[in-house]
Amino acid sequence: MKIGIGNDHAGTTLKLEICKHLDEIGVEYVDFGVAPGEAIDYPVAAERVCRQVVNGNVDRAILICGTGIGISIAANKIKGIRACACSDSFSAKYTRLHNDANALCLGGRVVGAGLACELVDLFLNTEFEGGRHQRRVDLITKLEQEGSCE
Repeated sequence: MKIGIGNDHAGTTLKLEICKHLDEIGVEYVDFGVAPGEAIDYPVAAERVCRQVVNGNVDRAILICGTGIGISIAANKIKGIRACACSDSFSAKYTRLHNDANALCLGGRVVGAGLACELVDLFLNTEFEGGRHQRRVDLITKLEQEGSCE
């Protein structure tokens, strides 16, 4: 599995901690984010990484802004992306298990490094359950593509 990771200026510190964690657990990643002292708007950061997911260059995305909310809203505007802003373990697990999310969004001002790394592990190691949940993911895709799920 290859991960794309991106951040705005508010997510730089947390991104560095997550990259260190990914190195420690042997997960390949590509850093599309900004370095300390650089600035970028979170919609631009989200698009940089999410286009890589949609094009198949990376399998999933980890996106970080101040709260995780703005970057998740931006990411969800890109067809094929199911992004979730998470700050707890239950949500990080079930967004994969039930929603087949392909982008985890975290808040650098909300989530500490230890919890963030736990959430990343859950996001990377939880497989989509499919079954009855596939129908719902298909409805999300139809809504995205056709503007209606009915």
